[in-house]
Amino acid sequence: MQKIEKLKKEIQKVIVGQEEMIDAILVALLSSGHILLEGMPGLAKTTAVKTFAKALGLAFSRIQFTPDLLPSDIIGANIYNPAKMEFFIKKGPVFANLVLADEINRAPAKVQSALLEAMQERQVTIDNQTFALPKPFLVMATQNPIEQEGTYNLPEAQLDRFMMKILLDVGSRENELEILERSERKDEVAIEQVFSQQELLQAAKEASQIYVDKVLKEYIVDIIFATRNHPKLRFGSSPRGGIELLKAAKAMAYMENQEYVTPEFILQMAKPILRHRVILDYEARAEGLTSDAILDEILEEVPVP
Repeated sequence: MQKIEKLKKEIQKVIVGQEEMIDAILVALLSSGHILLEGMPGLAKTTAVKTFAKALGLAFSRIQFTPDLLPSDIIGANIYNPAKMEFFIKKGPVFANLVLADEINRAPAKVQSALLEAMQERQVTIDNQTFALPKPFLVMATQNPIEQEGTYNLPEAQLDRFMMKILLDVGSRENELEILERSERKDEVAIEQVFSQQELLQAAKEASQIYVDKVLKEYIVDIIFATRNHPKLRFGSSPRGGIELLKAAKAMAYMENQEYVTPEFILQMAKPILRHRVILDYEARAEGLTSDAILDEILEEVPVP
């Protein structure tokens, strides 16, 4: 699609490399998903979300997760105004189109759970009052794989609400050189708005209508069942994993200007969709295996239609 390509070019004015992250954000926006990014600091995660917000004309907010963060710091609170002698609702930073939850695993489970209703229901409840979140709504959370002290594991219920988990790397030597050269430029890069909010919602609607043959739906179910039956996995994917894989494959087909989903799109999205939904057993961990290695094995064994 021409506009999708133009959007990518606008993002690449600021972001060097990180094609997987850029594609993941696009897929999530087109299929109402959320993203969990795992990678070292300094890989342009915040910059990417800000740039997308500019190119799409969307509201952006960033929440820095810390051990002393409270649920009300995320969703808002009912506050008393002594001058008017009345309460009023102060909405939190979650009321934005693109929300960056930075270092989400630094806050305890009670705080993380404040995002559960927002991510799943697209609404939040403050003092028994329910408020709808703006459309589109995307949470992009980050966690650092190397800093274990002072971090909390994300609950399985929270992990399952992320459509994708993307593993970021530092990129190539050429990309790093380009980043250095760009850092010397003093002028701020002008980002052109490519989509209006309404156009983005329409694109998401069109993506959801991409045709998927029943044989491919059966292929997705076979992959999901294979994760549940693998001997080195304690737990396989939930049914939500299959739903999200179907939605992501449709979004990829739409981005590639295809009228139907092919097995290649399913294979391309399988690991980002499923890697955080499977749990290895103790023996597999002792052997140093990863969820990606097990998923590679499953994708090779399940017959491609």
